[in-house]
Amino acid sequence: MPEHGDEIEQPCVRNCCLDEADVCMGCFRTLKEILAWHGATAEEKREILRRCEQRRSAEQS
Repeated sequence: MPEHGDEIEQPCVRNCCLDEADVCMGCFRTLKEILAWHGATAEEKREILRRCEQRRSAEQS
């Protein structure tokens, strides 16, 4: 049974608005990542957070 990542806080900032690529403009998760968050393992959540940070950095460049 996979380890669930309940100890990892979700990145939601309550500014939910998806862009044309279905990426939240508040937390930078894709719609697929948002929907998968609850059932994701700790490792999967860390990977989602890594991708969010990449998207945020690319947006600010």
